[in-house]
Amino acid sequence: MMATRSFQVPKYLDASTPAEYRGINRDHVRLMTLDKVTGESFHHYFDQLDSSLRAGDLLVLNNSRTIPPVLKGKRGKQTIEIRLSRKLSDHEWEALIIEDTLNVGEKIDLPGELTATIIGKGNEAPLMILSFSKSGLVLSDAIYRYGEPVYYEYIKTPWPLEMYQTVYASVPGSVEMPSAGRAFSWKLLNRLQQKGVKIAYLQLHAGLSYYGHDRWPDPSNHPETFCIPEETAALVNTAKKDKGRVIAVGTTVVRALETAVNHTGYVEAQEGITRLYIQKGYPLRAVDGLLTGFHEPEASHLDLLSAFIDEKLLMKAYEEALSAEYLWHEFGDMNLILSMGEK
Repeated sequence: MMATRSFQVPKYLDASTPAEYRGINRDHVRLMTLDKVTGESFHHYFDQLDSSLRAGDLLVLNNSRTIPPVLKGKRGKQTIEIRLSRKLSDHEWEALIIEDTLNVGEKIDLPGELTATIIGKGNEAPLMILSFSKSGLVLSDAIYRYGEPVYYEYIKTPWPLEMYQTVYASVPGSVEMPSAGRAFSWKLLNRLQQKGVKIAYLQLHAGLSYYGHDRWPDPSNHPETFCIPEETAALVNTAKKDKGRVIAVGTTVVRALETAVNHTGYVEAQEGITRLYIQKGYPLRAVDGLLTGFHEPEASHLDLLSAFIDEKLLMKAYEEALSAEYLWHEFGDMNLILSMGEK
């Protein structure tokens, strides 16, 4: 893990409002491009991303669609909040129960004649495994009908679920938005393709990134479900062969692609569960660059970023981002980490 994370993000830099409600297009948030070799930074807007990319580059995006994972129920007269984290079967989920005094065997009554029974402990504390009384599409319908997005402490307005989607999201499953792609518009994606930048998609269904009360997932054992299609694997392998740069849009994409690299260095089409923990010194073999948001010092995402760039250069850039008042979190500004000199 990174040795020094002394920076603090002042609350006024928490982006609590989507760009569209701030009077700008989603692709007009700010962008700091960071040369991963020299640490030099460049400041512009996200809709100028094409100025940092070139023909032959490949952008890989996570098209997982955000579901509304927060369910409010009752146990007797007590109100219980459930935050779904990872789907285990057609009727079982790993979840965070905000009222964490409940025990295995206890039942929670939910709207729509739905019940959830605690049947075991999850992958790590404080997660539990819930078995629902409905399954499949019927359960999915109930989640969409009665669920809400996750609203963390810095969110003051209950934004609708559509604000937690990328424009290209198509495969439901994430409980938190794969937010690195939120700033893309179809107009920008089309402009990038006209320049010769190729676009590929995969799915990694993002689980909860925060458990509350200063508790975060264990990055060394944080399972998430992913799927890399044949077409995407082929595009990545062709780009590598042709000396193009493979740029992951989000840490989720990095985890999925690096999980799927075989012993010959090629990415294989596959689906499954990844527990890969990428940190300083990890030998990245599939991904050359990363487009991501700005992460707080406690976030394990910063461990992953330190596999791309020297941590001293990264912390220097973060201090610069704080001074320039870049916005943090899923509705905030963006950071591109890439070697600008590669040909």
